[in-house]
Amino acid sequence: MTAVTPASPTAGNPGRPPRKQYVKNFWKYRFLLRELVNKNIKLQYRNSVLGLFWTFLQPLLTMIVLSLVFGQIFGHDETKILNYPTYLLCGRLIYEFYTQATKKSMRSILGNAAIIKKVYVPKYIYPLSNIISTFVTFLISLTVLAVVMGYFMIFTDTKMHLTPYVFLAIVPILILLILCMGVGMILATMHVFFRDVEYLYDVFCMLLFYLTPIFYQVDQLHLQTWMKYALMANPLYSLVSMFRSCVLFGEMWNMNWLYYSLGFALVSLLIGFYVFYKNQDKFILHI
Repeated sequence: MTAVTPASPTAGNPGRPPRKQYVKNFWKYRFLLRELVNKNIKLQYRNSVLGLFWTFLQPLLTMIVLSLVFGQIFGHDETKILNYPTYLLCGRLIYEFYTQATKKSMRSILGNAAIIKKVYVPKYIYPLSNIISTFVTFLISLTVLAVVMGYFMIFTDTKMHLTPYVFLAIVPILILLILCMGVGMILATMHVFFRDVEYLYDVFCMLLFYLTPIFYQVDQLHLQTWMKYALMANPLYSLVSMFRSCVLFGEMWNMNWLYYSLGFALVSLLIGFYVFYKNQDKFILHI
């Protein structure tokens, strides 16, 4: 693992490197990033009897519970929702990755305050390592979706079928990863200066759960046109819809979803790194 150097005594924290140095630092500290990712994954279930198995069990149990709760309301009409448990699981996995990745990223600077005060490591390593470790567990949890889909395709008369479009699922997944990095950097910066952000964001994520079509289809709500467009402004709407299109429905997604979600994610990433870059020298005074 790459050795870390003691923090500069001149500022308790060396001045931020030039922007070009960020790329070199990322490569220089890649081994540290990998070690932090491994550590985060191991610590996630360290006190659990089932350990990493919860990565499979948690989304499966959530799917069952939500299917029982909302299935009779939204899942009875297969002309609108094809195979409700699988439909629900697709949306839930995307939402869960977003919320977990951004929340862990938000807490990453304060959570590593003791190390940041003693040694110099590029501070963006901490939120990035949390996002990447969450991304790894998300990819593992996708096997649950594959098993559930396989079960319904083999043992039931569902109309689901796989097509080559399933390989395009990587596109919304990567866009979601970019979005999480941007939002995570913004939240990590805000959390250092305003601790209440953590509680406000919990409320926001709860609201986001209902504003994202996880357990319903927008057409089922009979909303006015402006309200539908308001829901569609949520980037998770586009990402969930893209993921379902290629995985569940076996078809190409609406290109407007791609343009909007990708644009939103890239803008978030640029803003996130800019905000983090401009404020990172002040972190030492507030942690």
